[in-house]
Amino acid sequence: MSLAPFHLAIPVHDLPAARRFYGEVFGLAEGRSSAQWVDFDFFGHQLVIHEHPKTASQEHAHTNPVDGHDVPVPHFGVVLEWDRWEALAARLKSFGIPFVIEPHIRFRGQTGEQATMFLLDPCGNALEFKAFKDIGQLFAK
Repeated sequence: MSLAPFHLAIPVHDLPAARRFYGEVFGLAEGRSSAQWVDFDFFGHQLVIHEHPKTASQEHAHTNPVDGHDVPVPHFGVVLEWDRWEALAARLKSFGIPFVIEPHIRFRGQTGEQATMFLLDPCGNALEFKAFKDIGQLFAK
């Protein structure tokens, strides 16, 4: 499967804290930047953090129930290979990052079974990372 990289720009109300989080905690390579924004290589995609006042969704996240958990909305992230997902979960735990939803297996034994975890960046943006043992089930019903 060949995918084109996506571009996502998100608001951050504390640019230095968000820059440290994405650069040091995730270990993402930094690209272009200015005093108001920073580009990151987000697992092969372009993530740009833009300085912006705190948004309503950063202040009070909405949630929807999914497989017995309250999933924050909005959220973003990537689907990783299983081993890379496990390594990321271990890295985040080693940094003491609190999870909104701890790393676990969702839809166990069902179509679309997946590993998933949710966390917040320092500015309240919700992120989800997931992995499928069978990537062919990414869109399975």
